[in-house]
Amino acid sequence: MVFVVDRHHRPLQPCTPARARKLLAAGRAVVHRHTPFVIRLGDREVADSQVDGVELGIDPGSKFTGIAVFRADNTVRTGLFAIEVRHRGGQIRDRLTARAAARRGRRSRNLRYRAPRFMNRRKSDGWLAPSLRHRVDNTMAWVDRLRCWAPVCKVHVERVAFDPQVMQNPNIAGVEYQHGTLHGYEVREYLLAKWGRKCTYCGVAGVPLNIDHIVPRARGGSDRVSNLTLACVPCNQAKGATPVDVFLADRPAVLARIRRQAKLPLRDAAAVSTTRRALWQALAATGLPVEVATGGRTKWNRHQTGAPKTHTLDALHVGNLTAVRSCPGRVLVATATGRGRYARTCYDRHGFPRLRLPRVKTVRGFQTGDLVRAVVPAGKNKGRHIGRVAVRTTGRFNIRTSHALVQGINHRHVRLLQRADGWAYTREQERS
Repeated sequence: MVFVVDRHHRPLQPCTPARARKLLAAGRAVVHRHTPFVIRLGDREVADSQVDGVELGIDPGSKFTGIAVFRADNTVRTGLFAIEVRHRGGQIRDRLTARAAARRGRRSRNLRYRAPRFMNRRKSDGWLAPSLRHRVDNTMAWVDRLRCWAPVCKVHVERVAFDPQVMQNPNIAGVEYQHGTLHGYEVREYLLAKWGRKCTYCGVAGVPLNIDHIVPRARGGSDRVSNLTLACVPCNQAKGATPVDVFLADRPAVLARIRRQAKLPLRDAAAVSTTRRALWQALAATGLPVEVATGGRTKWNRHQTGAPKTHTLDALHVGNLTAVRSCPGRVLVATATGRGRYARTCYDRHGFPRLRLPRVKTVRGFQTGDLVRAVVPAGKNKGRHIGRVAVRTTGRFNIRTSHALVQGINHRHVRLLQRADGWAYTREQERS
């Protein structure tokens, strides 16, 4: 479907692509936005049109969030538009860590004294780390955008609530909730109980056992209990720093058992659980009716309709429904890229400056991240290229298309389609 707004930029009922082409060809509409595609009517207003309204379904996640726009007829839904929002919380966490290391290094150098500024800082109620707040802000930014392009009248959100202890031990109950994973155990005793007091790789028992790293420390493995196991002396020496996939290449059943028994990483589950309340409060603050559903209900709905598991199809199946008439054929994938950095110096891995960025981000009227179209008449880049541009002070830009990176295009051949908004867009075929 295509989003439609009136001449005062107020949302109307979405229309089909065929209808949008007719309106554009007849001169009754113009392109309001390129991606997502929105047209603006010049001869119609909201008061002159019948607007039934649409609803939003949101499936929040740690790395991806699915959003579906659909038309609801009681409990029967018709999918109109789907978008998969890809967060960059991991990049934010890594950059904050690098910034802290750089500041720590500056404090240790022989520089002028600066009074500490962190003694009087207080965190407000409901404070979230920047990498977590980013997930909530991303989702709310797209909800606000969709409200500008479509007449949204209701929001359905899956309020995920993970219990990490139940995920590790489904039989936990009572006072055990007050005990940590290693309550009453030392690490060695915990590993002996977890792996059955026998070698994980060969299964021998009654022999001296060593603590082994599933992912070797030489290859980035940590000392967390989830990465520790038991191995006899011959297996431990034979494995050494070899990756477990290579060491057990001829024993796939043993490898599958170790992966299944090892503790699952719970970072993503903790991130979703931490942000679920903040997201629900932000949605309620919009003034729209917000219906909350569980992940179990979403899974049951998908099984009833026979839909595969994807982020956008989960968003379409959130809440109370009996049937789904149709699903969007293609999904718009929006990857958070940010709006650039304030830093003007890039450092190498040793901390030395290797590149100094210009003060001005605009070159020949373009900025990095703008959506452009380049028509090159001759040369090795001859052809028509559409994608995101990376500007250069020389005036020869690089364009990242959906297929490849085209380098060295003169700015005279480039035309602006849409200003950079902090997102990179691609389209993927939906499985239905």
